[in-house]
Amino acid sequence: MNYYLAPMEGITRYVYRNAYAQFYGHIDKYFSPFIAPSHTHCFNTRERQDISPDNNKMIHLIPQILTNCADDFIRTANELISLGYSEINLNLGCPSGTVVSKYKGSGFLAIPNELDRFLYEIFSKLTVNISIKTRIGKEDPKEFIQLMKIYNQYPLKELIIHPRTQTDFYKNTPNWTVFREALSISKHPICYNGDIFTKEDYEQFCKTFPTITSIMVGRGIITNPSLICEIKNLPHTKQMLWNFHEQIYHGYRSILMGDRNVLFKMKELWFYMIHLFENSQKAGKKIKKATRSSDYEAAILDLFQNYQLAEHVDTSFLRK
Repeated sequence: MNYYLAPMEGITRYVYRNAYAQFYGHIDKYFSPFIAPSHTHCFNTRERQDISPDNNKMIHLIPQILTNCADDFIRTANELISLGYSEINLNLGCPSGTVVSKYKGSGFLAIPNELDRFLYEIFSKLTVNISIKTRIGKEDPKEFIQLMKIYNQYPLKELIIHPRTQTDFYKNTPNWTVFREALSISKHPICYNGDIFTKEDYEQFCKTFPTITSIMVGRGIITNPSLICEIKNLPHTKQMLWNFHEQIYHGYRSILMGDRNVLFKMKELWFYMIHLFENSQKAGKKIKKATRSSDYEAAILDLFQNYQLAEHVDTSFLRK
């Protein structure tokens, strides 16, 4: 099985990716949080820093672009090619309202004729490998049959399918019926994405879809960094988690100004990772209330010294 790390805005930027590769690894492709080009520039400063080859030496990074303008995609793709990238991913999956209202991300799926013209133009002018991360429609899973017909017209490197509609956001359960139909008609390699939170989830998926050879995992790994280790029956320890945390924390301290910015990034991560520890609600509140680095460091030390890792990570909050 090939394992991909899904992009998560605010979390899976290069500081996180490099720490993950160093202490956990076993990821075949890392996808960048989306680059959103405009008519005046391809990258903002943060995006340029995130996809710089100098900041991604340890990993196989696939830059992801979010746009509905073919010219902007082509111009940005050429910049990425000049940096040495050989595969670029198109984001047709983001369900955020601010993105969708501009007919970008999964909002682009609502106008399939325009999407078809967009794909025709970018494939006519680019030779770089292009993959797509898509949902199965804007509102109705029945939309996906037409979308698959469009995708099948173009030489995609890979089609990553998250079998939810945009209006599902992350609610309900992934639509495996539609995913199975897509598998039966796709002309491209398929990667599955959606609700692989535990080893049991992974095993159930593999049992149901034994021909799939690539999966993308996002929130499952953010919550439990050792998830792939568990799937592969590899050792993982609290010390690994401590080292992983320290690398991320000090990585952010080296590039961000002030405690507030650093702690904001770490609290985003702990919203997920606090569930690794048993009965950790009190420790989680201490982390959340910390406003100075000294308070945060004391809360983290207390967590690691006085709380045990859960034998079975509670991922129920991800399914709500």
